[in-house]
Amino acid sequence: MAVFSGPITGRKFFVIFASFFVVIIGVNIALAVSAARTFPGLEVKNSYVASQQFDVQRAAQEALGWTIDARVQQGELHLTITDANGAPVEVQSVSGTFGRATSVRDDQTPDFMFDGQMYRAPVTTAPGNWNLRFEAIAEDGTLFRQRVVVIVES
Repeated sequence: MAVFSGPITGRKFFVIFASFFVVIIGVNIALAVSAARTFPGLEVKNSYVASQQFDVQRAAQEALGWTIDARVQQGELHLTITDANGAPVEVQSVSGTFGRATSVRDDQTPDFMFDGQMYRAPVTTAPGNWNLRFEAIAEDGTLFRQRVVVIVES
């Protein structure tokens, strides 16, 4: 490294100082590009319109008294919906998206089947933080939406 031998002159100091900024700016650009590529998009098209029905929908959903649990075991996503008494709930329909919290690359649409106790669907996972964003329609027609964090162990 012949450039850095000898005393530190103004020119050498400028090269060192400028190289720090080049590295910082390069890392910032790489992170910004990565963030823009992995952003899954908007949750709702118009937040004001969505907010107009939020309290009504939340009250109807809470009135169901459901408790939700989701976990992955042996390559299967288990979604348990229980009522206020702890009994399993069978719904009119259930659908959702199962994927990583930060990227849509691994998103899957599970094909849920009710076995009398819970909903099961085969999924492909790796260890880490996953999200299940699902919608279920109760027997009375009430729409139930929830995002459930699923931690997959190795």
